[in-house]
Amino acid sequence: MRGQIEALQRQLAQQEADYRALRHAVGMDVLAGQRGGNIAAGGGGATALPMPSSDASIDMQAAQQGTATPATPVGQAPVENSRPPEVAPIFQQPGVLTPKGKIVVEPTYQFGYSTADRVALVGYTIIPAILIGLIDVRQVRSTTETAILTGRYGITNRMELEVRIPYVDTHTDTVSREVLTGSAEDNVFGSSGKGLGDIEATLRYQINNGGADKAYYIGWLRFKSRTGKDPFEVVTDCVTRCVQNLTGTGLPVQQPTGTGFYTIQPGLTWLFPSDPVVFFGNFSYLYNVERHNVYENILLGGRQFLGNVKMGNEADVSIGMGMALNDKASLSIGYDQTFVGSTYESGRKVPGSTKVWLGSLLIGGSYRFSDKRTLNITLGVGVTRDTPDATVIVRVPMMF
Repeated sequence: MRGQIEALQRQLAQQEADYRALRHAVGMDVLAGQRGGNIAAGGGGATALPMPSSDASIDMQAAQQGTATPATPVGQAPVENSRPPEVAPIFQQPGVLTPKGKIVVEPTYQFGYSTADRVALVGYTIIPAILIGLIDVRQVRSTTETAILTGRYGITNRMELEVRIPYVDTHTDTVSREVLTGSAEDNVFGSSGKGLGDIEATLRYQINNGGADKAYYIGWLRFKSRTGKDPFEVVTDCVTRCVQNLTGTGLPVQQPTGTGFYTIQPGLTWLFPSDPVVFFGNFSYLYNVERHNVYENILLGGRQFLGNVKMGNEADVSIGMGMALNDKASLSIGYDQTFVGSTYESGRKVPGSTKVWLGSLLIGGSYRFSDKRTLNITLGVGVTRDTPDATVIVRVPMMF
């Protein structure tokens, strides 16, 4: 009996030694000291927390002894991104520039439809959907389809050069009744035109490094040529400008594909990130260079001298906001307001030419197929009488 008791005591002593070795291995003694006692002192409500690592135990002991080492950063901070955030583009001027050495090719299709009532005509088109003259026009319906090939090249990470080459196909139907002829019927006069439009080039530069709650500013300068067929090259269905002969329509027999004026347009684009949306907008001023010694082609009447023609300049303000729906899709909405000045001929205002306000509500969506290809769709709705009623733009930028 005594031998059995001694064997049990030796076995119990061995188990206690193993238990103490196990507690030392898992750090229970350190934990008990940190908690002000062992786990048993906590009673039945005590819980065993995950053990600190050996490094953490050393740091805690050093802290208790007043010899803690100062904290040092772990790893390397991420590089600050100086590029503006990407949003679904709804304006012509983009906010994100092309990276250095990269090329972006952007095929674009643009469809526009506009109607205008009671438009006065003077024999040539000033801007699309605005005709001037002495004919009582009941309604003008214009449809314009434009295919644009745009190329952008990143000169530096802050500067890019863009070139746009448009091909224009336009058709206009004019429902009118000739004045002072006693006619009781409306006449329909249709004309079309297609061909190369006005090629343009734009240089953009990112002025600053923005960031969270800091705006990005991008300055740009745009130059538009007059490679398209202008309003003074097409033939007008009118004799002596429809002043002495009221039987002519005063409308162009063929629609122009360009404006007929060289254009210089400086502007500023801004983007302001404010999670979860990005606010953006544009300010610009478009200057039309005056043309000298301009002639008009008259049907059965040869050429008629008009003198110097100065088309009205334009001031444009636009604002919008964009929001990412997920990592591939985003949505944007904005408003564009343009003020167009009057047109002058040989220093005198063209009869019937007035200042015009053009306003459009724009909604756009973007879907990214990959890092190098994106689909952008924009819908524009005219909110003023002289603005095209509807505009649809489809862009597919591809990076190389």
